Amino acid sequence: MDINTIENLTLPEEEIWEMRLYVAGKSAKSLLAIANLQRICEEFLNGRYQIEVIDLVEHPHIARKEQIIAVPTLIKKLPLPLKQIIGDLSNQEKVLTGLEIRKSNL
Repeated sequence: MDINTIENLTLPEEEIWEMRLYVAGKSAKSLLAIANLQRICEEFLNGRYQIEVIDLVEHPHIARKEQIIAVPTLIKKLPLPLKQIIGDLSNQEKVLTGLEIRKSNL
């Protein structure tokens, strides 16, 4: 796994949610976090998102630079404020709360 970008920018006139997901190779938790994030974004952000997946096994210097101490770690870059969630993102309610995704975002 390398640095990848998963984009779904079908509504360019609306606010795009930019997220960065730090993972550790193809571990079960990493793959689950990717799948969970994609599902949540599709369900609640209606195509208005961009996900950058960064494999810290292949790019360990990024972990030091970005001060990532656990994986998987999700950083919501936009819309502000920045938010961070650690874990495989299985608890949908906690992810929605942590990212501040509300029905008003739909």
